[in-house]
Amino acid sequence: ADVVNQYIAEPLRMYSTCPVTDGAAAVLLVNMDAPIAKEFPKKPIRIAGVASATDTHCVHNRKDPLKLEAVRLAGEKAYKMAGMGPKDISFAELHDAFVILELAISEEIGLFERGKSFLAVRKGETKIDGKLPINPSGGLKSKGHPVGGTGVSQVVELVRQLRGEAEPGRQVKDPKVGMSVNFGGFGNNVVAVICAKE
Repeated sequence: ADVVNQYIAEPLRMYSTCPVTDGAAAVLLVNMDAPIAKEFPKKPIRIAGVASATDTHCVHNRKDPLKLEAVRLAGEKAYKMAGMGPKDISFAELHDAFVILELAISEEIGLFERGKSFLAVRKGETKIDGKLPINPSGGLKSKGHPVGGTGVSQVVELVRQLRGEAEPGRQVKDPKVGMSVNFGGFGNNVVAVICAKE
């Protein structure tokens, strides 16, 4: 028996879930034509698309409990607003409170074909130096899940990566567009954000 990594709710073990932590994050939002945007010492990063979607609270009430419909809808709406698609994304910060969610969310937003995301992980495509880095921050299992601050902390990571300000060994190579997906419950309330270099 694994004494340290005990079952939380089978098949999930303690290390399959993220720690709920304290934390906070903030971003400064301004109109790109505003004087402060031109005077700001750091390069502004554009929010190209942002969208939210909801789904039923109870998973058993969904048409297909294996799909995260609100994730798909929020992703589609954010892509539409940005005038982009999955192929435009350089890297992503995805809500991985449980190990399966990185895979499920990456498929719902079209980064990988349904049922194929695990192959990309196996091939190293989602690593920091891979074709499509996912969670260069380390994700929620690594950095923790400061519930109320998680979504904004993902956007902060997008900005740092797009500016080239991430720590050595954690910086995505030449990113142009980043996407974050955050949700509450089990995909009940979802927000997708796409940020791009100006």
